[in-house]
Order: sequence, then structure tokens, then C-alpha cells
Amino acid sequence: MRCPFCAYDDSQVKDSRPTEDNTAIRRRRECESCGARFTTFERVQLRDIVVVKTDDSREAFERAKIEQSVALACRKRGIAQERLDQLVSGIQRQIETLGESEVSTRAIGEMVMEGLRQLDSVAYIRFASVYRDFGEAKDFEEFASAVQDMSGRDAGKD
Repeated sequence: MRCPFCAYDDSQVKDSRPTEDNTAIRRRRECESCGARFTTFERVQLRDIVVVKTDDSREAFERAKIEQSVALACRKRGIAQERLDQLVSGIQRQIETLGESEVSTRAIGEMVMEGLRQLDSVAYIRFASVYRDFGEAKDFEEFASAVQDMSGRDAGKD
């Protein structure tokens, strides 16, 4: 593994352990040249997945983009990082188990929306406002009312 500090090609693994949700291996490494320590994560990748964007362009699937979107939607919501990692891992597993080599941004967005809806209603509304391109305050009001109605129905199911 190349050192991110000095770009030397070899590093030594000092410690390996599974992540909290057992979806990756966390490795602590030390550069053999400069002695810097850094962490890498090893995840299972079932196949190369291509994301089809709304303009029909295609790009390689990047888990980091989902992580970034989820983190932004959940910012200052007090949600544990472990729960966010579990959400993103679940979405990635859903995508990989679709059995398709291509997945649309729309399908990914819907998976993120569903995960956030179950996790936190404010994060869900934040993500929806960007994903669904809210243009006016009334768009927020209508969506928030629908979320509140859903929450009321869900609460009555107990």
C-alpha cells in the first residue's frame, strides 16, 4: 500500500480488525520509509457497478459519495457515526445484490431516502430537499406535512 505522506510503495500492517458492523477490515499501517502511520479499510466488492446519471452519462460507483450525502443530511443531528456507516453499508449491499452492473442515480437516491426516513425525519427532509430539488418554501411545507402524517400513522401501528 502506497504511503499517503511520502508516496513510498511499501507499508507494513501493524494491526487488523473488523469494523463495528463487520462489513470491512480496518488495517493500521506504518510506512517503511518515513514511519508515518495511517489506516486503510478493506471491503468486499462483488462486481464493478456503474452509476447511470440523469443525463445518461455513466461513472463508477463510489461509496464515498453516498457517505458524503448521508453525512451532510445528518449534520448536527447527533446520530452516531456507527449508525451512518450501517446505513451506507446497507445501501451498498442493496446495490450490489440487485444483480445489475448498472444502477441509476434515481434508484440510489430512493434507497438513501428510505434509509434516512427510518433513521431521522429531519435528515430525511434535508436530503429530499436537494434530491427532489425543492424550489420554494411551500415545497418544504408540503413534504414536511407528508412526513409528519406518515410519522403519525407509523406511531399508531404499535
